[in-house]
This record gives sequence, structure tokens and C-alpha cells, in this order.
Amino acid sequence: MQTDLTIEQKVQSVPTDLSKFDTGSYHPGASRLKVLVWYFINYYFFNSAFPWPYSIKSRLLRLFGASVGKGLVIKTKVRIKNPWRLVIGDHCWIGESVWIDNLEDVSIGDHVCISQGALLLTGNHDYKKSDFPYRLGKISIESGAWIGAQTTVCPGVVCRTHAILTVGAVATKELEAWTIYAGNPAEAVRKRVISQ
Repeated sequence: MQTDLTIEQKVQSVPTDLSKFDTGSYHPGASRLKVLVWYFINYYFFNSAFPWPYSIKSRLLRLFGASVGKGLVIKTKVRIKNPWRLVIGDHCWIGESVWIDNLEDVSIGDHVCISQGALLLTGNHDYKKSDFPYRLGKISIESGAWIGAQTTVCPGVVCRTHAILTVGAVATKELEAWTIYAGNPAEAVRKRVISQ
């Protein structure tokens, strides 16, 4: 006797097939040559343990299309996917081993601190489709925000002015201004107050 499959069984009957994955209409926003040259610049100047001067790194980012304000502090072992999709304001700090995985645009305001090991992740995959296509979203980190060490900012997230994402937290939705967030997923824990 044949029985009808439940909805859960029907859904589970279509397996993921990564052999069908392709980037679809996605384009990195630069020529293949520019992407290739950037790969080597990124490897030798940014994702390097050698402490290249911040001014050299700022000039290289601008050369490859990033908008970079004055006073950028950018430490060692930083990875940046596509500098032409990056805007950085004045007097920002980017700590050791930060990964800006910007398949989409990333905008960083003035006086923003992105601490060591943070991941700004503009892309993931649509798990509802068997070929696992890209799902992308821009990230905006407004002025005065602090993205703590070993945190993750997910695609499409806006971190409003002076928000804080504490150590190890994962931002999956908008962070409200002047608010401190913790946990996975990050939740508001209290207001940020700055005294003189």
C-alpha cells in the first residue's frame, strides 16, 4: 500500500547539489585583471604579518577604488575582498585579522573601530535552493560604532551611530544607535553612555 509523502519528506527529497552552483549574475565590480592584481596586493600588503605603514595601505586602497578618509589605522593580517566596494571614513581603526568579505558594498563611517578578528560578511547562500545561489546584502557601519573582537556582521546589517557589538557577538539585524549588543544572535543589553 502506497502512502502519501508528508510535506517534510517532500522537502527533504530534493538534496543540495553544489555541482550546479555558479555565481549567476554576480559581478565583482572590476575587471578580471584588476581582481587578480588586487589578490597579490592584498596578500603581500594587507594579509601580511609585516607592519607596512598605514599611509601605504591607505594609498593602495585608494588606488584600487576604495574611498578612504584621513587617519586610517589598519593593522596586520587584514583581508579585503573588493576594495572598490569599500568606503571608510576619517580616523577609523581596523584591527588585526579583520576580514572584510565585501562581495557587496561596505560603508564605514567616521571614528569607527573594528576590532581584531571581526568578520564583515556581505554574502551567504540561499539554502532553500538546491544549487545554493548567492544571497548578498550591503553592510553599513555608522560613525562612532564599535565592532568588537571576533564578531560577525551579517549581510544587510546596518550598525547605527555609536552602537557596540560586543566580543564574539553576531549581528543579524539592525543595531540601534547608542545601544550595546551581545550574544548570538546579538540582542540589546543596555544603552551606551559616553562621559567626558
